[in-house]
Amino acid sequence: MSPLDMLWHVLNLFLPALGVGLLAPALAKLVWRRALKGVRYARLATWCAAAAALSLFASLLLLGRDGRIVGYLALVVASAGALWWAAFGPGRR
Repeated sequence: MSPLDMLWHVLNLFLPALGVGLLAPALAKLVWRRALKGVRYARLATWCAAAAALSLFASLLLLGRDGRIVGYLALVVASAGALWWAAFGPGRR
């Protein structure tokens, strides 16, 4: 595998995490407009994307390969938990 192929593999591994990490906070700020008025989008997106990326990496290590439904379920649960933590939970500033 060439270094360019390796780069594409790593980027494609974390692309779903980045997509969920950018889309979920935007939708949350639309739905809970008043409640999330004081919380910055960048903070929500950072928490959400980081949790999603960690869950994808953990599922890769535990399951042995990427692309399993359980891994994507973990991505959704982790990003929702991180979004709740940063928006409504004890992690809110």
